[in-house]
Amino acid sequence: MNRVDAAYAVLRHVRPLHQFSARAVSDLLVGTDLTLPLRAVLELLLDGGPQTVPDLGRELLVSRQGVQKVVDDGVRLGHLALRDNPAHARSRLVTVTPRGERVFAQLRAAEAANLEAATTGIEPGDLAHCAEVLGRLTAAVREIAGPGATVPHPDVRAADRARSR
Repeated sequence: MNRVDAAYAVLRHVRPLHQFSARAVSDLLVGTDLTLPLRAVLELLLDGGPQTVPDLGRELLVSRQGVQKVVDDGVRLGHLALRDNPAHARSRLVTVTPRGERVFAQLRAAEAANLEAATTGIEPGDLAHCAEVLGRLTAAVREIAGPGATVPHPDVRAADRARSR
């Protein structure tokens, strides 16, 4: 198998892995007030600290409006809070509340148990190497996609507009 064929083989696994992972996490969210998008926002904020809605949108590759709805829901549910941004008068910083931290920690513990079961028989070094290779491949494909790669796809923006009506 040459490098191009091997890359296609990797890419063919990415979508099913993402879909099955989302389903597994969605199943863990049943009975909670978290959604997959709110879970993603919580993770970004816990990993990277307070951020603006536009920053979160760029990181998640979704529109600012889409993230704003998730943030508004997170604030309403008590998982997120907004605070003044010393760098920008109008773009407030989104932060995680202690309640959001607790709920996310419980979810991560359940996710960890699932991942422990899913990775039985796979060496930690193999997983680390896989993550490193996927990171490099993602960066290279993002470079090929060009400067518009971080702008939400028109289909995403259209879906966000339809949801906000």
